[in-house]
Amino acid sequence: MTAPIAAIILAAGKGTRMKSDTHKVLHPIAGRPMLLHLIDSVKALGAAREVVVVGAGREQVEAAVTPLGAETAHQAEQLGTGHAVLQAKDALAGFDGDVLILYGDVPLVTTATMRRMVERLHGADQPAVVVLGFRPADPGAYGRLIIEGGDRLSKIVEYKDASPEERAVTLCNSGLMAVRGADLFVLLDRLKNDNAASEYYLTDIVEIANDDGRVAAVIETGVAEVTGVNSRGELAAVEGAWQQARRARAMAEGATLIAPETVWFAHDTQIGRDVTIEPNVVFGPGVTVADGVVLRAFSHIEGATIASGATVGPYARLRPGAVLEADAHVGNFVELKNAVLGKGAKANHLTYLGDASVGAGANIGAGTITCNYNGFLKQKTVIGAGAFIGSNSALVAPVAIGDGAIIGAGSVITRDVEADALAVTRPETLTKQGWATTFRAIMKARKAAK
Repeated sequence: MTAPIAAIILAAGKGTRMKSDTHKVLHPIAGRPMLLHLIDSVKALGAAREVVVVGAGREQVEAAVTPLGAETAHQAEQLGTGHAVLQAKDALAGFDGDVLILYGDVPLVTTATMRRMVERLHGADQPAVVVLGFRPADPGAYGRLIIEGGDRLSKIVEYKDASPEERAVTLCNSGLMAVRGADLFVLLDRLKNDNAASEYYLTDIVEIANDDGRVAAVIETGVAEVTGVNSRGELAAVEGAWQQARRARAMAEGATLIAPETVWFAHDTQIGRDVTIEPNVVFGPGVTVADGVVLRAFSHIEGATIASGATVGPYARLRPGAVLEADAHVGNFVELKNAVLGKGAKANHLTYLGDASVGAGANIGAGTITCNYNGFLKQKTVIGAGAFIGSNSALVAPVAIGDGAIIGAGSVITRDVEADALAVTRPETLTKQGWATTFRAIMKARKAAK
């Protein structure tokens, strides 16, 4: 493909079935708005331009796509899909390349499929329009693609207008198209709205092209790529399809998923080889996992970097800024936030490490917390290499524990501790011989008196 490519993405619908204050195309799949999934795929194709047609809720959509370099065009009235595409005419004035017509609520179409559409546009028969078709298990009320002579498209017929023979056709219309920029708006300008809805239908450009003696062609793809989202139920189904594909990819690339259907990835999760992921592990955005890591059950990981040989969980939570260096261990009910756990360091039980740096080989006892917030500011705790923090200790930041230092269990540390020193802050134990026996006798007497 040598011609530049532009994408027109339709996102002007109101999305009333979502029943949400959030625009339909901004609802997330794998932690990223569905529209941005689609734009990512367009950019991977090397598209020179992206124009998003907006309408209701345009401010939300514009705020999401403008930082990505996409342009917007406003459809003030909902007058059909053809009318929506026509709103991009000014934005693409003078564009001499190929145009993909996509839908913001059909987010999983792949770069490879887009590439096939454009390549077919440059076939020997030089089609005016390429339409993406699919074959669902139940064609239902989808529009049908009527083909003749291989992949040549003779017409698109809506289900309500189809004859029994046409309804028996299993090839359905996804709505996605590829058209040359030089042809697109010429065809759109010839659309008419003499139909029951008084709308300008994009699909009518196929008939116009055929009437001109031009070719319209079809390529096919799988159902998952062209599944649309119009409701919360459909959003969940598309999320499920995305997750299923991502799990398969993780295993194909060398990770072990003990119960794949229980693992949930984010859109940008990076997983190395020989990683073991136990059941019910959930990834938020921004996670990188190196080779040979074990992620135990019921852990939640977001914005974290985990080096080779590390172990996480079960029931651990790694929040943004968490870094585990090689062979570090984070155990059950341990939470890290903006904290580095050095090589071979361990925090195995019931611990919170926030805004902290833990040196190599250090051991953090059960119940330890870094007191990193005073109600106004976050402060940092630095724990040196080889230090030992006894159980149930509170380290009040800002504070530094030197290399090899030992903190006695139950201590509250408010001052820096030198390397190899012992720091203990606890009251002396007061023992009264026989007190418990006397106490029990008194209590039994009181209870009997009642």
